[in-house]
Amino acid sequence: MTTRSSPAIAPILPGQTLGVLGGGQLGRMFTIAARRLGYRVHVLVPGNDTPTGQVADLEINADYEDLDAVARFAKGVSVVTFEFENVSAAATDTAAKYAPVRPAGSVLHTTQHRLREKTFLRDAGLPVTPFAPVRSLEELNRTLVQRGAASPTPIGVLKTASWGYDGKGQSVIRKPTDAGDAWASLKTDEAILEDFIDFECELSVVAVRGMDGSFTSLGPMLNTHVHHILDTSVTPTMLGDKIERQAIDIARATVEKLNVVGVLCVEFFLTRSGKLLINELAPRPHNSGHLTIDAHVSCQFEQQVRSICGLPLGSTRLHAPAAMANLLGDLWQHGEPNWHALLDHRDVKLHLYGKNDPRKGRKMGHLTVLGTTPEEARAKALAAREALTLKS
Repeated sequence: MTTRSSPAIAPILPGQTLGVLGGGQLGRMFTIAARRLGYRVHVLVPGNDTPTGQVADLEINADYEDLDAVARFAKGVSVVTFEFENVSAAATDTAAKYAPVRPAGSVLHTTQHRLREKTFLRDAGLPVTPFAPVRSLEELNRTLVQRGAASPTPIGVLKTASWGYDGKGQSVIRKPTDAGDAWASLKTDEAILEDFIDFECELSVVAVRGMDGSFTSLGPMLNTHVHHILDTSVTPTMLGDKIERQAIDIARATVEKLNVVGVLCVEFFLTRSGKLLINELAPRPHNSGHLTIDAHVSCQFEQQVRSICGLPLGSTRLHAPAAMANLLGDLWQHGEPNWHALLDHRDVKLHLYGKNDPRKGRKMGHLTVLGTTPEEARAKALAAREALTLKS
């Protein structure tokens, strides 16, 4: 359900120019949504011919640490947003001198660093996985001793405090003697040790908050991962109204306490005892929300445009149960995927990101299927993806 109050700041209307920091697939889908609404889009990204740049009005090739370039970029747009977290505080602070940044750089500062994020959530009274800061092997060993020999196996997960995603920058500690190898593998001087959660499943909520404090959400989505990379997402979750309402309420509290204007995804563990714990935050649209493009009246990317521009948030009504399956570079390892066989599945909606290098584990696209039930939609999505490997 969407709630609204009266706007206090003049909206950024169609015809104006929106700025994106980052050139990946999230920026690409944001740009497509923005252009459909009549906006122009400029992107600043270190590379060229990026997924976002291919569909934007202007692709500016510069490093995020080139603050002069960031300043020139921000002067040419009405609002700045970002499509991934690895943008420095200096870049967002510089951009904010010339155009509003939404979500604000303070949100990015908190969520791009696991220790700051988990500390913020804990101090805000939100349910979060138990954690401890670790800044040396000695501190890691002391922390493990404090947990005691009765700790479950695995004991925990050691993660870099920053610059980690899709399972990168983390190591499972199954016994105290694993500490040395785990610490060395991260190559960092600041980490976080999180309790290993014996979870029932993983789910996520894409939360949206407008400039006027209005709120809406998409999902929850039920997520499955393979090798720490999201594999499928399904909605509705089939977990029951109580769990879904709790997840949405926690997501709403999170964006309100962070004072988010824009989109933020809250990723959860559901423990075997039925408790929701926040695993991670993403201050932007999220892979698990890609199915909203085809399954909802207003997708996560349109909601991103609406929210950062100060427009009313759109309807999040679900057309039908839906499933999304990621397409990784692995599918190209034995040649071009069989697109004809995939598209012979008439219910499939295919989304490719315009990436030229299909590396193993790299997200190259996704597909979405609607069905009469979530189970049917997921089964059809998996069957369609399997068709990609059929010989022509």
